[in-house]
Amino acid sequence: MKAYFAGGCFWCVTPIYKMYGVDKVVCGYSGGDEPNPTYEDVKAQKTGHRETIMLEYDPGKVSYDFLLDIFLANVDPFDGEGQFIDKGFSYTLAVYYTCEEERILAQKRIEALSAGSGKEVHIALEPFKSFYEAEEYHQDYYLKNPEAFEKELRESGRKRD
Repeated sequence: MKAYFAGGCFWCVTPIYKMYGVDKVVCGYSGGDEPNPTYEDVKAQKTGHRETIMLEYDPGKVSYDFLLDIFLANVDPFDGEGQFIDKGFSYTLAVYYTCEEERILAQKRIEALSAGSGKEVHIALEPFKSFYEAEEYHQDYYLKNPEAFEKELRESGRKRD
């Protein structure tokens, strides 16, 4: 099965899912109508797409509900401007659902988070339209550029010493 989450910088959230049994994580772009967007155009907020990861997983090993747990534990759901130091629409949060069951699960989680915190949650819940794979240099960035990746995590505020 496949799941699609926009969690801010796709470099930063890719390795987390691999730690929890997801078979494949692909960086890309979703949500907009522009076909075949480029990183430069998405980052410049020209396409209506968000940086998104596509997860391929075996629901017998990892549930969609658990994927939502991972997503929510690794983002700031109260920031409507983006994530950490990355600001702009392309870095805002979204769950792109592919079926009614995913929509219901995500909506319940978002509503519970809002009710439990008393704060407005900024996670778009949208039907999946399309996914465009990001350029090759974005795939498994943390493996290809470990020092730059660590620097990004620290400077973004996602990782504290």
